Amino acid sequence: MPSEIFDVDKFVEISERAEYCAVKRLKDAVKLKLRTSKRLYTLKIDPSKAEEVIKKLRCEIHEI
Repeated sequence: MPSEIFDVDKFVEISERAEYCAVKRLKDAVKLKLRTSKRLYTLKIDPSKAEEVIKKLRCEIHEI
């Protein structure tokens, strides 16, 4: 079952132990999905802030 995260700092912290991050770009938002060994974490943010967050992530990035 996926868990939605609303705090960007917590999402970046989880990325340290994630296998990869999937980036899905929609019309009005960007969804970031972190896959860990046990769970999928999601974060939904504005496209203007997405690039800043993606640069902070410490795992492999996959564009969908």
